[in-house]
Amino acid sequence: SQAGINTSGANAGVTPMLRRLLPAFRVLLAQRYSRCRTATEAFLQRSVPGSSRRWDKADTKGVSASKSQDFAAWYTQVITRAEMIEYHDISGCYILRPWSFFIWEEISRWLDAGIKELGVENAYFPCFVSQEMLEAEQTHLEGFAPEVAWVTKSGTSQLQKPIALRPTSETIMYPYFAKWIRSHRDLPLKINQWANIVRWEFRQPTPFLRSREFLWQEGHTAHRSESEALQMVEAALELYARAYSELLAVPVIKGMKSEEEKFAGSVHSQTLEVFIPETGRGIQAATSHLLGQRFAEMFNIQFEDDLGQKHYVHQTSWGMTTRCLGISIMVHGDDKGLVLPPRVAPIQVILIPIASRKSADSGAESKCHELAQLLKAQGIRAQVDDRQNYTAGWKFNWWELKGVPLRLEVGPQDMARKSCCLVRRLEGARKDVPQSDVLSAVTAELGKIHSDMLAKATKERDDGIKQVTHWSEVMPLLKQKKLILAPWCETAESEIQIKHRTKEAMEDGAALTGAMKSLCIPSDQPMLAGSQCFFTGAPAKRWGLFGRSY
Repeated sequence: SQAGINTSGANAGVTPMLRRLLPAFRVLLAQRYSRCRTATEAFLQRSVPGSSRRWDKADTKGVSASKSQDFAAWYTQVITRAEMIEYHDISGCYILRPWSFFIWEEISRWLDAGIKELGVENAYFPCFVSQEMLEAEQTHLEGFAPEVAWVTKSGTSQLQKPIALRPTSETIMYPYFAKWIRSHRDLPLKINQWANIVRWEFRQPTPFLRSREFLWQEGHTAHRSESEALQMVEAALELYARAYSELLAVPVIKGMKSEEEKFAGSVHSQTLEVFIPETGRGIQAATSHLLGQRFAEMFNIQFEDDLGQKHYVHQTSWGMTTRCLGISIMVHGDDKGLVLPPRVAPIQVILIPIASRKSADSGAESKCHELAQLLKAQGIRAQVDDRQNYTAGWKFNWWELKGVPLRLEVGPQDMARKSCCLVRRLEGARKDVPQSDVLSAVTAELGKIHSDMLAKATKERDDGIKQVTHWSEVMPLLKQKKLILAPWCETAESEIQIKHRTKEAMEDGAALTGAMKSLCIPSDQPMLAGSQCFFTGAPAKRWGLFGRSY
């Protein structure tokens, strides 16, 4: 009955002994049916790329939402079912599970080494900032005021003065910069901090993308001249761009933020922007700010030159957060789950022995362990899934959901041929490899997967950016989920009006929502000579990249 087969007619003529055996037989039949169902589902998943078919709608092991049709549901399923995130009981706060935290550790190690190569030293400052210090730079505070979380009580006692949890660390660090810097010999001062940040977001918190607490690194430097400070800003941004392309296989667009979008209190902000094709939105991936002398004047950070003259320092700040994990998931993931870049994947190769039906031990399992040790000895993160309570098909689906770049299958026929099957997570391509060549084949394949992921994402980004010269071209392209590259006069008033006009148009019966805003002034500029602003018709200063954003 559990198998959905009617056995009532067969019960009438059986002997009492058979009646006693019948319950055990039904259990056995149900178990065989379950295994058959699992194997059939695995076959469907392998045979139909992107298939989200499930036998049981209550099953929560795989991804049922489509990335192209229901992006929000897909993203939630992927990050939870692939064990990247667990929801905390405080809204907007999330637990980074080992699978995601390993990726952040890999990024952190790579960044930390690069930051130190720039002559920057690590330090740590308290997470608390007094109200006086936070309010010292009013323009800076206005940019964060709605998001500042305040500590007002100690036990049952009210604090005499509230204390803020850092939304960023300029006002925490800079009083001590003023204490440590006296002479030109104390410059440049370059400090980096790995820390958590609290910003009490109310705009639909989303794991990795917009949360009330997140992890990041923040660099803060002080220099003798603006040119030195600008070099630091550009060096930090280049390091971030390399992290995205070399670790995460994500292409970025370098540029400058507009006056409306720049970091509060800065002279200018340089940014990396990423395009998410399925939603047609841009997302800020990292920023680097030229702060100028504004904070130096506020906190009296001065140095004495070799002639005894006092000057205010020129400062920078720059940071990259755990948002990079969410960006990578959105850019690379598919309807089967995560697609992890090999250089940050917790497991780069999963080895799965396939049991023989005829023999209890074909040697496949021991061969998998032997090959795994060979790979590990060369620094490749390999693991054998030799669990006996799951079928090979179930394991294939599980590790595809987790995004492991390469799967290595070894079955009885492979043992007979002294080969194994390599399967790429990216597009499911399979090829047989001699067991003696596994190390070289895996090494080459991991490098090729990274290159192919970056090339695929770059093509999708380039296809998603359209040049326009007239306002009439904008809305049709926005509704096609494109970003807009257009000549722009760069006035604050035009930017405000662009947001207002596009928001109204998007809300007027459109399937998509959200206003268009300036994402950046790209560093790579097309020819501009004689161009007029696509919105106002005034002379254009530079090409601007516009789009809906996160």
